[in-house]
Amino acid sequence: MNDCKKILNLSKRYEMDMVRFLRDMIRIPSTSTQEKRVIERIAEEMKTAGFDEVKIDPFGNVIGRVGKGERAIAFDAHIDTVGIGNPDTWDFDPFEGKYENGIVYGRGASDQEAGMAAMVYAGKMMKELGMTNDCSCYFVGSIMEEDCDGLCWQYILRERVLQPEVVIITEPTNLNIYRGHRGRMEIQLTVDGKSCHASAPERGDNAIYKMMPIVSGIEALNECLRNDPFLGKGTVAVTEIASVSPSFNAVADRCTISLDRRLTAGETKESSVEELQRLMDKHGIAGKIEVLQYKTPTYKGVEYPVEKYFPTWVFPEEHPVIQQAAATYRSLFNQNPLIDKWTFSTNGIATAGIFGIPTFGFGPANEIYAHSNQDQCPSEHLVKAAAFYCAFPSFYR
Repeated sequence: MNDCKKILNLSKRYEMDMVRFLRDMIRIPSTSTQEKRVIERIAEEMKTAGFDEVKIDPFGNVIGRVGKGERAIAFDAHIDTVGIGNPDTWDFDPFEGKYENGIVYGRGASDQEAGMAAMVYAGKMMKELGMTNDCSCYFVGSIMEEDCDGLCWQYILRERVLQPEVVIITEPTNLNIYRGHRGRMEIQLTVDGKSCHASAPERGDNAIYKMMPIVSGIEALNECLRNDPFLGKGTVAVTEIASVSPSFNAVADRCTISLDRRLTAGETKESSVEELQRLMDKHGIAGKIEVLQYKTPTYKGVEYPVEKYFPTWVFPEEHPVIQQAAATYRSLFNQNPLIDKWTFSTNGIATAGIFGIPTFGFGPANEIYAHSNQDQCPSEHLVKAAAFYCAFPSFYR
């Protein structure tokens, strides 16, 4: 308990330093593939904080290390953000890093540069309190999560940049402990027809018309997908329709729809594709079902192609790592944590979903502000998150 009080007091002392650092990051626009400047700013802060090692890997992630023990713990914060959309809808400058009444506002405040600010100062606190003898703690500022969640960690783990025993995702959880979330897929479905002059449409085979029963069938399919008591229901939605024809006055000879498929427990890539194939077979329509690929280069010019299938993951509440996270929380804050899940997807799809590494979430800010024009994080959350990250290695066995 005395150690927890020391950690909380020290974290409170660094509150305004974390605020300053978060505001600095917000002032550097860093959408996916444009993270170079903010990565360099994070590396600078890690060095100033006295980290034992700071490097930027070939992919473009910044990784800071504190400690040199054999056991490896990784903390992850993706530092790319979505764009701002229509600037006229914001009540404040999204890149000012406004601080008012104990709250930091701006693009990336909640999702999720606040996690990065708290992580760096947790590392600084570990050094100052001499808490780094038993393990090596790696603090990862990862890139391109908004474009392709988990891509950065697929690179880190497949290329053996790190091999952690446990990963803490610092996406916003409103200071709750999260133990999983639904997976997702990005799918395209294409049907071909036969073009003809639009003045005599009966001579052709309109691909748009062929697609219409498929679109209606997908709407109906969404209503009967699997429902998990913890993660919730799987969903599928048509998010875009595109067609090809020789001209405005010609019948379309190709139609493509894009689908967002959210996967609950028990749903897989194979089962999702089979559902769509059965739907097409039911209507006697031939077409192509394709799980999309992502191969956009990083800001360093590195291409690392992956399929846009992001597996569901969840750990039982009784899992040792979840219980160790809960013990950390109780010791610091003298109350029981809420143990829950995200509604959206995170880099955990790679660490836990693909590689099976014990993973959980604990982050500052409320996820309701993610991607919104009210993006924000209370400075009190920075203090509590940094304290939690600093304390957790002492509870990890």
